[in-house]
Amino acid sequence: MSERTLDVVATNMVVKMDYTLYVDGKVVDTSEGYGPLEFIHGHRNLIPGLEREILGMQVGEAKEIIVKPSEAYGEYDADAFIDIPRTQFPQSFDFQIGRSVRLSDPTGRLITASISEIGEKDVRLDMNHPLAGKELNFSATIVDLRMATPEEIEAGKVGGQGCSCGGSCSSNSSGCGDSCNC
Repeated sequence: MSERTLDVVATNMVVKMDYTLYVDGKVVDTSEGYGPLEFIHGHRNLIPGLEREILGMQVGEAKEIIVKPSEAYGEYDADAFIDIPRTQFPQSFDFQIGRSVRLSDPTGRLITASISEIGEKDVRLDMNHPLAGKELNFSATIVDLRMATPEEIEAGKVGGQGCSCGGSCSSNSSGCGDSCNC
C-alpha cells in the first residue's frame, strides 16, 4: 500500500490555493484580498485544465498555468443563442445589452446567459460562458493541503454538508443528483 504525502496535491485532498486569473493580459479573478480558494481535488470543482496542472504541486509551490479553451469553458459557439419572448421576463425588467440573466433548464439546473439583442417581441440570449474561447492564464500557489474527511469526499465539497450545489443529499447519495434538487 502506498503512503499519501500530505504536501503534494492529489485526489481527495483539500487544497488551499492562492490564484490570479488573467485573460488577454487583464486580471479577471483573484483570491487576493479574499483568502485562498479551498476545494477538494479530483471532484470537478475546478476547470479540467487547471485541476490537471496543479496535480502533484507541493505546499508553497507557485506555477504559471495556461489553460486552453477546450480544457476550460469550451470554444465560442456562434450557434449558442436562443430567443426568449419579452413576455417571459418580469414587467419591470431592465433590458440592457450585456446584462446577465439566470435561467433554468428543464431539469432545473441554473444557467447564466447574457443579453445580446433586444427586439420588439423577443430578447436574444448568448448562452456561451463569458470566458468561452478564451485562453486562461493562472498564477497559482498552493498554500495548504490536508486529506478530505469521508463526509467531504461523499459530498464532493469542503465541509461535507449536503451537495456541492447547495442542495441537501440523502445519506446514501454520492454527490449531487435527483435527491439534491440541483
